[in-house]
Amino acid sequence: MATILIVDDSPTEAEVVRVMLESEGYTVLWADTADKGIKTAEEKHPDLILMDVVMPGMSGFQATRKLMRNPDTRDIPILMLTTKDQESDRAWGLRNGAREYFVKPPEKEALLAQIKTLI
Repeated sequence: MATILIVDDSPTEAEVVRVMLESEGYTVLWADTADKGIKTAEEKHPDLILMDVVMPGMSGFQATRKLMRNPDTRDIPILMLTTKDQESDRAWGLRNGAREYFVKPPEKEALLAQIKTLI
């Protein structure tokens, strides 16, 4: 089954998503900062990344841009998963390379359907 990397500084939020994904058979990795997420993506090359936006240090927007510019990680689809619900945030995430943008908490079926189309 596919491996999904969750990049989110909130252990609670990450755990909720992890349980949902593992119940569907996915292997889940977790990084609690954008820097760790980039490193994990480079080392483990997951099939998909779920990226939070608001994190200490580097934002999810910046991390997405870095991953998209790296030849080793640019083919990994990224879904933004965040509490930021402004249309400008969505546009910025997509402009930086994310394939889709979900506001927390995501609707389970919609998120799973999008993941399945990208993996």
